[in-house]
Amino acid sequence: MKLHLLYLFAFLFLVSCTPRNLAYFSDIPEQATYEEKILNDTEPKIQAYDLLSITVTSLNPEASALFNTGIASTAGSITNFSMTSTAASNVAKEGYLVDKEGNIAYPILGKVQVAGLTKAQVTEKFTTQLREHLKEPIVNVRYLNYKVTVVGEVNRPSTFTIPSERINIIEALGMAGDMTAFGKRENVLVMREENGVRKMMRLNLNSKEVVNSPYFYLQQNDVVYVEPDRMKEVQASANTRTLSIIAAAASIVSVFVARLF
Repeated sequence: MKLHLLYLFAFLFLVSCTPRNLAYFSDIPEQATYEEKILNDTEPKIQAYDLLSITVTSLNPEASALFNTGIASTAGSITNFSMTSTAASNVAKEGYLVDKEGNIAYPILGKVQVAGLTKAQVTEKFTTQLREHLKEPIVNVRYLNYKVTVVGEVNRPSTFTIPSERINIIEALGMAGDMTAFGKRENVLVMREENGVRKMMRLNLNSKEVVNSPYFYLQQNDVVYVEPDRMKEVQASANTRTLSIIAAAASIVSVFVARLF
């Protein structure tokens, strides 16, 4: 009976101590240089509910100010837009919100469709339209709410604003303090919304092939979820803790009975 108990404890110990791969890109050979052309670094497209900063400069600063503040006079061809100073200040601070139809309300130009376009395409679109009102306009478009969220088995889960508007999943995990030892590096979930469709993709960060995934570079509003491994689930389960206590007590009783008889 003692021998059977010993075998049982040995088996449970081996199962609980199964080694896990905690290294990123562990399939890259040591002391090797790995190179490949980047093909998946695509520019994000503007979506509904994005918040944009759009600033305009030209050879005529006074005329440019009309498009940066939202205040237009009735002189000349600029007659169809007016805004109070308070509203203009709010626009300058808060930016332009893309509505659910993908439009923004812009001074003088009215509603402008921007969803589905990259920043470069929006810049070109505004530059073309503003040439009717300004001499050699220069348009600068920025995201004001470019953010990603990292949750699960990381040290500092949070939502992070990305000033550079470019980030990959490794950088996002670094901002979140990296994964804990319980995080499944081989099964990281990325959730993304595009064109009214919610997409989910699981990435294996143990493999170098992850850098070729279209989800390696994150887009605005992406959510990264690091799943806990089985050991963390065992530790967090109240039922399992109860069973462990019962099993330990039963083992002690069995040993005591074996010695007694």
